[in-house]
Amino acid sequence: MAYDIGYVDNTGSEGLAHWQMLAKIKALAEANGWTTLRYLTPSDGSNRELILKGVGLSGDREIYIGFRTYHDIGADYYNLSSACFTGYVDANPFTSQPGYIERGVCGHNLRIDYWLSANAQRIFFGLKIGSPAVYEVAHAGQYNPYATPGQYPYPMACIGMLPSGTPATRHSDTSSTHTCGVKGQSKGYLRDVMGNWVQFTCLPWTGRPTLRRDTGGYYSARKAVLMSGAANNPGGTGNVWGELDGIRYISGFNNGSENTVSIDDVTHVVLGDAFRNGIGDYFLLEMS
Repeated sequence: MAYDIGYVDNTGSEGLAHWQMLAKIKALAEANGWTTLRYLTPSDGSNRELILKGVGLSGDREIYIGFRTYHDIGADYYNLSSACFTGYVDANPFTSQPGYIERGVCGHNLRIDYWLSANAQRIFFGLKIGSPAVYEVAHAGQYNPYATPGQYPYPMACIGMLPSGTPATRHSDTSSTHTCGVKGQSKGYLRDVMGNWVQFTCLPWTGRPTLRRDTGGYYSARKAVLMSGAANNPGGTGNVWGELDGIRYISGFNNGSENTVSIDDVTHVVLGDAFRNGIGDYFLLEMS
């Protein structure tokens, strides 16, 4: 696993901060087991695209993910998105790739502070946008399933902050639709064993409202466990699929974004859910 922490702005070679961020994702991905299948940087200022192929932690998988930028100068938003696919067709546009799903993430044109992590099965990042600060989290790639590769060959999760791929949403938006997909809802989808993209819920944010603070100054860094509802398991209470790789829950009690936590000598950064700072609105992102 590798990581990059820093910032991008509008003074770099790519021109705008969200374009610079896409280039950062590409660079870290290529250095850590991913092959770039498409990287479009049109000179007319239109949307940019990055499609990657990974080999997984075993080195013999085929994992397809993508990121792109979109913006509107008049509406003053400069965003990114994360996407997952089941294959790649060179002639197809981004939204017509096999198995396509995508969720948007708010960005900026002038400056983005970032925490970016990549290994051979997934890429995720946290972003800090604007003032007052808004924090964004996105994920694309495989998670760790509670199953063998033969039982569950393509356990993918696509996570953003917005309820569709490229909504016209500015980072200053404070509506209920601007929230982190790690918690589930319409911003977080997993690909089930039948090959369907289904919305997930995620423990402990879902269903465990009492686990919300430290114990004598010690914080419980709980794994993010993906679940889907009873509709997918008639007569039962739902399916438990696996755990996100490198993303955990931490209490927001006496805590705040950009704090760091060490777990087994590995540094994690604390980030909040967009503009929220409630006790259950924080995440740990592994930086190693």
